Parts: sequence; C-alpha cells; structure tokens
Amino acid sequence: MKSSYLLPNKYKTIGWVFFLSGIISGIFLQIYDSPENIFDIDIINNLGFEYLDEVISVLIIIGGLIVGFSKEKVEDEFIHKLRHESLVWAIILNYIILFFTVLFLYEGNFFTVLVYNMFTPLIFFIVRFNFLKMKSSSDEE
Repeated sequence: MKSSYLLPNKYKTIGWVFFLSGIISGIFLQIYDSPENIFDIDIINNLGFEYLDEVISVLIIIGGLIVGFSKEKVEDEFIHKLRHESLVWAIILNYIILFFTVLFLYEGNFFTVLVYNMFTPLIFFIVRFNFLKMKSSSDEE
C-alpha cells in the first residue's frame, strides 16, 4: 500500500535521536524543577535557559512525528493496519485520560496534566505501534 503522508525510512534515526533526547531532557527538567537546578554552575546559568522547556517540547513533537510517520523498511498492508490501529488506540486513550482529568483534577494539577497531554498521543502511538510490530515479528519466529 502506498501512503503519501509517510516520510522515507532514512529519517527514522534522526527522529529517534530528537524524540529520545527530548523525552530524557524533559524528565530531567521535571526532576530538577527548573533549568537552573540542572546546570548548577554559575557560568552555565548565566547563558540563559529560559527557553529550555520550549526546545524540549519541539524535540519531542518533531522527533515523535518523524518516528511515528516514517515508513518501515517493509511497508505492507499489515504495517498499515498496525499503524492505523495504534493511532486510533492512542487517541482514545488520550481522551480517556483527559476525561478523568477534567472530572478529578483542578487548578495547577489540571494544567500540568494538560501539558503532558500534548505529548501523550504521540508517545502512546509510538509505544503501541512498535510493541505490536515487535510482538508480530517474535510470533513469526
């Protein structure tokens, strides 16, 4: 099946680099709560990291889109079906989380979940698609 919206497979590696570096950097930023705590050196602090969270968000979004929408080495009907099912599953799960967030969280906690909710469709899609792909290849062996 020919899908015109998919990028060539050669971009997948750079997508993984962007995506994983964004995820890892985002985790560190959340653990240390601010860029100044990550870089506890005065010289580095003076460089100004006020846009670090935006850079991390861009890395996750661009990397996730490249990883999620790059062709596989063998792009057949089965892969197309896995991609479609994973995307539907990710969107449904994302809105289930959003539904419970609206019902049970308020103020700052609500906003925090909404920020994470920007990335969850991509993350859920990539995890589910790659899990199903890996599971199907292990079933064939």
